[in-house]
Amino acid sequence: MRALIQRVSEASVTVDNQIIGEIGTGLLVLVCAMQDDTEVQAAKLAAKIAKCRIFQDDAGKMNLSVKDIDGAVLVVSQFTLAADTRSGNRPGFSSAAPPADGERLYEYFAGQMAAQGLAVAKGLFGADMKVRLLNDGPVTIWLET
Repeated sequence: MRALIQRVSEASVTVDNQIIGEIGTGLLVLVCAMQDDTEVQAAKLAAKIAKCRIFQDDAGKMNLSVKDIDGAVLVVSQFTLAADTRSGNRPGFSSAAPPADGERLYEYFAGQMAAQGLAVAKGLFGADMKVRLLNDGPVTIWLET
C-alpha cells in the first residue's frame, strides 16, 4: 500500500457539496491499495502511521505521534498514488489494486487506524471528492509497504 500523509491543523472532504468527513489537528492520509496488497500490508501501514513521530514536542522537535497528541485522522482513497509516469505524458494506473480489492483494503485500513485508538473520518471510495486542508509545517511524508 502507498500513503501520503500530511500533518494538518484541519482537513475535510466534501462529496456533492456536503462535508462527509472532517478533522481538526491530526493527519490527512491519502491511501492507495496496490496490486497484490493484502490486509497484512494495510495493518502494517496503519500501525506505522499511528506511531510516526511528526508532531512537535515542547522543545519544538518532531517527536510526537498523532496518538500522542490525541489527534484525528482523515483517510481518503486516492488511486492516483499508483501513477506510473516513467514513459509518455499520461500516467498509467495499472499497478493499483482492482476497484473491489481497493475498496475492501481502504475500508480495512481505515478500521485499522481506528483500532490504533484514533478518531477516524473518511472520504467516500470512488467518489469525486473535494479535499480541503490546512497543512501544518508543511509536513508531507510518503510511505509505502
